[in-house]
Amino acid sequence: MFINDGGEILLEILGLLDNSIEALNGHDDLSRVTGLLEGEGYVTLVDCFYKNKKISFGTISKSVVRAGKAYFGIGFSKEDEIKFNKFDFCVEGLDEWVSKSGLVVTYTHDFRNAHISYTPQEEISYQLNSNFDLRIKFRYSLPGLVIGTEAKISQYAYFSISSPEDRDISDFIEIAFKITSFLCFATDATVSLKDVKVFGSSYIQTTPENKKYSLTIKLYYRSTPFAEAPPKVSYHSLLFSHKQIEINAQEILQRWLQAYTVIDPVLWLYFSTRYGHYHYLEGRFLALAQAIETYHRRTNDDVLMDVLVFRSLVATTLRNCPKANRRWLHGRIIRGNELPLGKRLKNIIEPFKKYFGSSSDRNKLIRNIVDTRNYLTHYSNESKSKALQGVSLYVLCEQLEGIIQLHLLSQLGFSETEIEGILKSNDQLRQKVKKKSNVRFHRTPRRAGGLICSRGFSCGAAGVR
Repeated sequence: MFINDGGEILLEILGLLDNSIEALNGHDDLSRVTGLLEGEGYVTLVDCFYKNKKISFGTISKSVVRAGKAYFGIGFSKEDEIKFNKFDFCVEGLDEWVSKSGLVVTYTHDFRNAHISYTPQEEISYQLNSNFDLRIKFRYSLPGLVIGTEAKISQYAYFSISSPEDRDISDFIEIAFKITSFLCFATDATVSLKDVKVFGSSYIQTTPENKKYSLTIKLYYRSTPFAEAPPKVSYHSLLFSHKQIEINAQEILQRWLQAYTVIDPVLWLYFSTRYGHYHYLEGRFLALAQAIETYHRRTNDDVLMDVLVFRSLVATTLRNCPKANRRWLHGRIIRGNELPLGKRLKNIIEPFKKYFGSSSDRNKLIRNIVDTRNYLTHYSNESKSKALQGVSLYVLCEQLEGIIQLHLLSQLGFSETEIEGILKSNDQLRQKVKKKSNVRFHRTPRRAGGLICSRGFSCGAAGVR
């Protein structure tokens, strides 16, 4: 059995799990596979299918089964209802974001002696909605009998999602994904969840002393976001820390979950550019431009003219059109009352216009976005000369990303003063929203490492090389 980094679960078997005639004809029931794993005990694989199915006659063959989820520590039958009421998980960068430690180190005046103490930290509790609570908890380990030359005290934070009633695992996975995405936004990095453990009211063990406790079940599944390289998260690179939102963190978390009901496509598009889904700048730019346009559509109902006036204009125009051409004309003008991209961009930038230079600078930014979007959408020769490419396109992508981040901060309830404070303290966001005139770059082979730009420029995570 193999579980790759990222959550891909593979089971190699000799022959097939079911050698019946029905299974050989493709009617396999692989909804659940339960077995024993040395050192782990019972393991249940769920949502299985054959990735590589080999049927042999008289010889040994090897097949590969792929599973959607793996539960370690319990064996479920196909009839068992799998439900849980608690979901614990760690997220990369959580310790840096919370920045709360019980360790205290004091020294004597001559630095020849040191005193190290540890105080367990109290958990932090938030109510996400009527169905789920979120807690930030702290695990720690203390040294035992010190005989050697080293004593270690460690602490790490983790999330715990709980529900008053048992629920399907998909409900917890959805909330965990949104919380992880929130931490991606807060840390301005692609962080992944790990060390998932689930608990249920039906899974209780009893000790020989007749004490009952919840069975700890380890869960593996293919989660998002995921990055192969560990993120570099430091307190100084955070967009905002837990300490900055400590007073109203519950409201901010609730707003984040609520945002998924309104601007879900915007968040998917924005995070897709952060998770490395686009290897070319053109793809990243189109996703960001679409995210901004969709954000404006989802958050307001602005139109060019009064709806009744527009309907009357359409009706009059169609009456005066030859009957044979009315269907064609109707398709051309029915969306004519929607704002063009340029107008949407102007409205989007307006609340934060002081960060984007003069009126001339803002108009140039809007024109560059519109012209580049039009060319990369239609690839017409007439608009090719107006579209940005290479290092200029990279700068434009950074500015678009900065605009989205500013609006997401506003969605979470950050005031104008608080956003201005974030811009002052966060160098990355500040560099995104202002024009970068000092970017250094050199030509590299088009297939060089890093993000591949057009015209053979290679763009790294921190800028254009």
